[in-house]
Amino acid sequence: MQTEGAVAITAKRLTLALCTAGVVGGAVGAIAVNHNNATAAAEAAAAANVPAPASVPAPVAATPAPVAGNATAVGLPDFTKIVSHNGPAVVNIRVVGSTKAQQRQMPQFDEDDPFFEFFRRFQQPQQPRGGNGGRGEVVYGAGSGFIVSPDGVILTNAHVVRDADEVTVKLQDRREYRAKVLGSDTKTDVAVLKIDAKNLPVVPLGNTRNLQVGEWVLAIGSPFGLESTVTAGVVSAKGRSLPGDSVPFIQTDVAVNPGNSGGPLFNTRGEVVGINSQIYSQTGGYQGLSFAIPIDAAIRIKDQIVATGKVQHAKLGVSLQDIGQDFADSFKLESPDGALVQNVERGSAADKAGLKSGDVIRKVNGQPVIGGGDLTAIVSVAKPGEKLALDVWREGKNVQVNATLGSASDKAAPADRNNLASNDTGAKLGLALRPLDPMEKRQSGIPSGLLIEDAGGAAQMAGIQPGDVLLSVNGRPVTSVAQVRDVVGKSSKSVALLIQRGDDRIFIPVRIG
Repeated sequence: MQTEGAVAITAKRLTLALCTAGVVGGAVGAIAVNHNNATAAAEAAAAANVPAPASVPAPVAATPAPVAGNATAVGLPDFTKIVSHNGPAVVNIRVVGSTKAQQRQMPQFDEDDPFFEFFRRFQQPQQPRGGNGGRGEVVYGAGSGFIVSPDGVILTNAHVVRDADEVTVKLQDRREYRAKVLGSDTKTDVAVLKIDAKNLPVVPLGNTRNLQVGEWVLAIGSPFGLESTVTAGVVSAKGRSLPGDSVPFIQTDVAVNPGNSGGPLFNTRGEVVGINSQIYSQTGGYQGLSFAIPIDAAIRIKDQIVATGKVQHAKLGVSLQDIGQDFADSFKLESPDGALVQNVERGSAADKAGLKSGDVIRKVNGQPVIGGGDLTAIVSVAKPGEKLALDVWREGKNVQVNATLGSASDKAAPADRNNLASNDTGAKLGLALRPLDPMEKRQSGIPSGLLIEDAGGAAQMAGIQPGDVLLSVNGRPVTSVAQVRDVVGKSSKSVALLIQRGDDRIFIPVRIG
């Protein structure tokens, strides 16, 4: 839940702050832009009783002129109709709650840690006025939202109503209603509210499939409590993954600030394509990077909450790693695209489908997977029981794997440490290696592998450390130094080593060329 107090954030550190943005109608802050600059110049000249400047012949181009784009690329869009037609369906949200001070304190980080001032909320709770014996404190917050049903169903961010005891919704015509929180989902940051009203204006809903990078978008909300504020920009990217989130965000350069959270992001057709949720900032305010939850994902969450009051998320049961050029060379991929499977959870959907450590997932249901975030985003908006057709690169070949997603609420099982094939070979990398002895196998729970006693040269530069356990090379398990030497001997540029370090498994690319 956001509060009204301002947050001072050190500028030299990156802050991930949740914010709200929406399109609230009305005359306040409306943007009207002329489509034709030449017409505007002529009108200005006429008003001043000065002849318009004569046109000047264009100079001869030394190089071929660029191909002209479509008409919308010449002039800026006029957002006034969107604001007047859809603004009344955007609402201001005020919340009152209580919390204990110790529950709201920052995590303890060293001041040199890059996450020292990592916040998911823009504003911190107000300090209690006077002593309260540690019983708690009253906190206030504000945000935005939008009506999706004439009977009073409203979408906003989960962080806007977090810890709220009272939620008040204010319409553009200044009517106010006490709202009920039907449910919220912190994983996607979507919440659903309900007010007791009828025949309310609603926003039209679009989709993100047709949304294009570079397309104009519009937001209206209540930044810093300034209601019915309109801002505009363009779509900067789609499917953006952020640390700690699994939502495929829409990135824009629309100005959003504290108080905008939960408001709608409109396209130029007046359709809602996202819920404004987060910004990257070093100051706590807008700095050109804002992120919206795709409306497709939000509606799926809303439908579950309205129907059952809760949300079920799907799970594939893998840990993933992005593919770099070193990995592409190691696995003989034409391009560094795909999600590299590190671990497969035993008994999970991935395990039942036959996925293995070292597999590279290139497509899901025909949709390209550029990195691990793409696959995570697809699974995050799916439901348990949905089927995925995975295009997998395994040992230099394309393999089709079909998986039926499980539920994220299922209890996680330890990754199967013996799910790698065992027909491999190996090499020399500046590593001192030896097989694990029986005692080490029992203590670590690792059935086979090579203990790294010392690391030098390329392996050391890649980050491999003494005490790591080498499990596989280029996706092939190794149990002897001879196997390692053989695999590396057949590789020309780099090799991908699967390392067990404590409880973690990571692929590390090592250049050998």
